[in-house]
Amino acid sequence: MTVIGEPRLLIGGELRQAASGATFTTYNPATEEALGVVADAGMADMDAAIGAARRAFDHTDWSTNVTFRVHCLRQLKAAFDAHADEIRAMTVAEAGSPMSFTYSAQLDEPVKSLEWVAAMAEGYQWETDLGDASPMGIPSHRWVRREATGVVGAITPWNVPHQINLAKLGPALAAGNTVVLKPAPDTPWCATVLGRLIAEETDIPAGVVNIVASSDHALGELLATDPRVDQVTFTGSTATGRKVMAAAAPTLKKVFLELGGKSAFVVLDDADFRGAIGTAAFTVCTHAGQGCAITTRLVVPRDRLGEAAEMAAKTMVKLPAGDPTDPGIICGPLISGRQRDRVESYLRMAEEEGGTFVCGGGRTADQPKGFFIDPTLIVGLPNSSRVVQEEIFGPVLVVQAHDGDDDAVAIANDSAYGLSGSVWSQNRDRAVSVANRIRTGTIGVNGGLWYSPDVPFGGYKQSGIGREMGVAGFEEYLQTKSLAEPA
Repeated sequence: MTVIGEPRLLIGGELRQAASGATFTTYNPATEEALGVVADAGMADMDAAIGAARRAFDHTDWSTNVTFRVHCLRQLKAAFDAHADEIRAMTVAEAGSPMSFTYSAQLDEPVKSLEWVAAMAEGYQWETDLGDASPMGIPSHRWVRREATGVVGAITPWNVPHQINLAKLGPALAAGNTVVLKPAPDTPWCATVLGRLIAEETDIPAGVVNIVASSDHALGELLATDPRVDQVTFTGSTATGRKVMAAAAPTLKKVFLELGGKSAFVVLDDADFRGAIGTAAFTVCTHAGQGCAITTRLVVPRDRLGEAAEMAAKTMVKLPAGDPTDPGIICGPLISGRQRDRVESYLRMAEEEGGTFVCGGGRTADQPKGFFIDPTLIVGLPNSSRVVQEEIFGPVLVVQAHDGDDDAVAIANDSAYGLSGSVWSQNRDRAVSVANRIRTGTIGVNGGLWYSPDVPFGGYKQSGIGREMGVAGFEEYLQTKSLAEPA
């Protein structure tokens, strides 16, 4: 397994080792074997990256030259396309992603989104004329201008690294910002290869993008606290999101947070039952359930609870956890031993809370190496149980009973989270009516898929603040300036 060049930091346009010379090792979660070493940034490196981003924003025309920014984003997409095969193999090895998933949200779709955001910036209305008025008797001509926020600190997780890195980087750059990216320690290659493509295959000026890989999770806190950073964008757990928000408060930064989820898959009594249950079971197995928007609560009519559990289990056992390089596998390993231990703790908790495993319930017996957990279906838990209420981030589906549409909505909304969901009914208007009552940022109706670069993604309640992707996601990285002159 190789990566494009040596995994180094990108700071001020230079691919470099850490100032201390330190490195850390990244591992293949399917085999537990070491993949290689990565430059391990420290405080001095992060300080240099923030300084480089600040200078690039303040002393170049990057923030005002839309045509040049669009050109650079298209260069970046072309660079990804040119190295797609190598990056695909690298992503499977480092993230444990099933190969099949790299042809969608794990790689290909995020790369395609760079063209969408480039075209959107190219045609965006940066100024809006408000016409003349006479506020307080003073004849004035008014207009509104949209400008880049400044230096953006981006902190990203490991589950879909290309998707989230590019969902932050693309719009932030298109809007005219400079960026310091701090990727998760579990998937540093996916970020450092991005830095190498930027440095070697685009005209993006030095300091506009800085990528600071580190084994230290806490290093990202500097992005939230440093006054030279104007905005922080974070994707990860709700608990860490709270810390990021608190750290950013003293300098009153703009904050975008895309956080946890515990989304409900609601099946109404007139739904295509086989299609709905099969879809729910398939979804939770995808990438071993390591997705914040995955629907992990299956809510079905009470009189069909047993039938639903049996049907879902039959599907899940046909989707075993296995080698992610196998094109037929959709459930690969968990990212690390730490994450496997976390999922196992929830499985033990499910038994303690009175739940029953219909299938799964532990490690995958025929995978002696790697961090594999069998797709697991649980019944018998009340909605108040921790296993039902808390994000597990593994291939674990809980089946719950509802007593009609109102009860299904109440169960779906009885959660601290509000990130995604799904509703199924053969009556389209009924399904949409229920979907409209569920307090969540995205929701599919009868299998419709909302994921696309032009669709805003984000959550209600403790699933986050703001939106990523779409025009709304682009405008997260802009400030609004109102101007007036004598009419």
